[in-house]
Amino acid sequence: FFFELTRDRYLFCVSIVIMKLFAALSLLVSSASAFAPSLKAATTTTSLHETLNGWVPDESQFAWGLPGSLDPAPEFDPLGFADCDLNQIKKYREAEIQHGRVAMLAVIGMLVTEEPIEFHPLFEASNKDIGPAIRHLDEVRAVSPFFFEILGLIIGALELNRALQGFKAPDKGTAGRLRSDEGTMFQDLKDDYYPGDVNFDPLGLKPEDPEEFAEMHTKELQHGRLAMLGIAGIVAQELVDGQEIFVSMGVAPDRFDPSLLPVQFP
Repeated sequence: FFFELTRDRYLFCVSIVIMKLFAALSLLVSSASAFAPSLKAATTTTSLHETLNGWVPDESQFAWGLPGSLDPAPEFDPLGFADCDLNQIKKYREAEIQHGRVAMLAVIGMLVTEEPIEFHPLFEASNKDIGPAIRHLDEVRAVSPFFFEILGLIIGALELNRALQGFKAPDKGTAGRLRSDEGTMFQDLKDDYYPGDVNFDPLGLKPEDPEEFAEMHTKELQHGRLAMLGIAGIVAQELVDGQEIFVSMGVAPDRFDPSLLPVQFP
């Protein structure tokens, strides 16, 4: 039982990596164009204001004024993560928005590929039920053995683009060192980079108005936060009873036969 549980957790981790590809392609919001720096301080301030989608960092506000604080629990931060410097709060928001995007796609992927819908782009699921989504990667490996290698290259290219868009290159003198007040350190974000804004908006959904952008960004954050909790609950449920979510709810038939899986566990 312990081995099977460990294996399922591993499969879930890999499934999250798969969802990351689709999250990067469909949910990332584009960033505004960078403006050339000016010798005048006023022009520089305006340029930074526009580049950051209307957000002006304010240390006196919660989370430096970033969107995402809503009623009925405004400024909710019981562990005090928001009490940090500007670069760190931007990194926290970058991580939150990226994990939320992955989780939103993961929830959709889990529900769509299970009973009663059972749609999967990599193999036929109509002729047999391969069970909970946490076991689907076994089938993917059996049907498309080179899928993960190709996927790894694609994800690497997407992450490289995100690094080039938002992160500073570490100084040679500070590479590999602990954080200090001198020089650029590993994972320092660019001053004109808005967290999660990697200049990808093929559908033109990004609002031009700063208030509308803040509202859309907050909606994305809230959906992402809910999705992170949702995917955790779905996976936990399937690990406990080994059934698909809608089967557990009693709204879909249970056609799963474990003996048909390409990988068997004792």
